[in-house]
Amino acid sequence: MHREKAIEAIEGSDVPYFTLGLPISSDLWEKQFPLILKNVIEACKINHTKLVFFDNTYMYPQNDRMLTEETDFAPVGRKGRVRRKMAEMVLKEIESGELEAVICRAPEFYGPGKTQSITNILIFNNIKEGKKLKVPLRANKKRSLIWTPDASRATALIGNTPDAFGQTWHLPVDKSHPTYKEFIRMASGIYGRELKYSVVPKLMFKLGSFFNKSVKELLELLPRYAHHNIFDDSKFRKKFPDFQVTSYTQGISIIKDEQLSGNTIIK
Repeated sequence: MHREKAIEAIEGSDVPYFTLGLPISSDLWEKQFPLILKNVIEACKINHTKLVFFDNTYMYPQNDRMLTEETDFAPVGRKGRVRRKMAEMVLKEIESGELEAVICRAPEFYGPGKTQSITNILIFNNIKEGKKLKVPLRANKKRSLIWTPDASRATALIGNTPDAFGQTWHLPVDKSHPTYKEFIRMASGIYGRELKYSVVPKLMFKLGSFFNKSVKELLELLPRYAHHNIFDDSKFRKKFPDFQVTSYTQGISIIKDEQLSGNTIIK
C-alpha cells in the first residue's frame, strides 16, 4: 500500500512475483488492488527489475466460450472490473516498453494445504467434515481447475524463461475438463465410498446473500458455474512440452492422503 515500502521490498531482486490475494471483498479490491499494483510497477521501474504478474480469470466472459490468451475482457461485476483494470495496467507497461513483464493466468484452484477456492470449500472441506458435498448451479458443465502446486511451478518456470516475457500465458491444467459430477465420481473412487452431493440453485445463493456477506460477494462469479468453463493451455504446453501436469486423480489422492495424515503434502 506504500510506495516507499514497495521500493524497499523489491530492492536487490531480479524478478519480483506479484502473487497477492486479498479477502473477497469488492470494496477492499477497488480501494487497494490497483494502488498496490501501481506501487509495485513503479518500484520495479525504479529498481530496474522484471515483473511476473500472477492473474486470474475474473475479467473474462462468463459463458460457454473456450478461454484463450486472446479472449476479450468482458467482466461481470465489480471484482471482475478490478481484475481487468489490473491486467490492463500490466499490458500497458508491456506495450510501452517501460517495464519487462509477463502475465501468468490461472483458472479456479483446487489443491492441498490451505488452498482457498470454491471447489476446496464445497467439495474437499465437506468430505473432511463428513458432510454432503455442494455443487454451485450445475453439475453437468465441464470445468478447468488448476492444481495449486502446478500453478506455482509453471509461474516460476515462466519467470525464469527470458523469451516468455512481454506476453500472457495460460497456466497448465489437466486437459480432461471434467464436470463436477465426473469430478465427484473420481473422488468417490479414490476415497472408496460414494460421495453424495446436491446442486445449489441460484435462488439459494441469492437468499443466502441477504444474511451472509461472503455469499453476497460470490454472486458475480456464479454465471461461470452455469456454463462450460474451459481454459485453453495449449500455448504453454507447446512452449514447455516437458512440464508434468498433475492429473485430477493424482491431485485428489494427494488431498485424501493429506486429510488422513493431517500433514500438508506438496507435489
